[in-house]
Amino acid sequence: MNEKYLEETKLLDYKCNTIQKLISDRKFNELDDNNKIKSIYNYVKDEILFGYNSSDSISSSEVLSDGYGQCNTKAILLMSLLRGCNIKCRIHGFYIDKKLQKGAMTNLVYILSPRKIFHSWVEVFYNDNWYVLEGVILDNKYLNSIKNKFKDCTGKFIGYGIATNDFQNIDTTWNECNTYIQSDGIVKDLGIYDSPDELFKEYDQNMSKLKEMLYKNIGRHLMNKNISKLRNKR
Repeated sequence: MNEKYLEETKLLDYKCNTIQKLISDRKFNELDDNNKIKSIYNYVKDEILFGYNSSDSISSSEVLSDGYGQCNTKAILLMSLLRGCNIKCRIHGFYIDKKLQKGAMTNLVYILSPRKIFHSWVEVFYNDNWYVLEGVILDNKYLNSIKNKFKDCTGKFIGYGIATNDFQNIDTTWNECNTYIQSDGIVKDLGIYDSPDELFKEYDQNMSKLKEMLYKNIGRHLMNKNISKLRNKR
């Protein structure tokens, strides 16, 4: 297997002190490969809360510092921790229908956002297979709150960061399997890349400079406030 899947990059800065300290404190490197993947996956899924960062293309140490992330930024941190523990991984890019963000996005942000949203998931190599780890995006507390909010829904569901054909049976647990949470909202496959650095050079959210500024300084804060409210709703 090509060593490119273990390389450190500008975004995957796993040799930095904060990432190395996390790996050491959590004893990730003392585990076998199965439990390395499971423990790192669970950490990024549930301890890095679902939320929107200032940009998709921030380093893993910045995502860790923020303490929250969405598909692209959680993918960066997940890949960095996996590679920092000698687990090979790559990234797969897509465009998804913005409908799946309705509810998580506030009304004005939703209206101003592009119809197709840039999306990615991590694929990890284990036991001679590549596994999809898209389920890392939503923390369990947020996901369970949305499931409770729509407890009478069965079958297809799209919105609040979710796109699935079987809402009642969503399972984002990694147990040597693929995990999905937004895959049913995919509208275009952009291909597989060795690193997020390479993927983000070719694709982005396709927003104007003005919309980028509004998102960074206003929109994401409104979205994060909304997500926090949804997560903590009883």
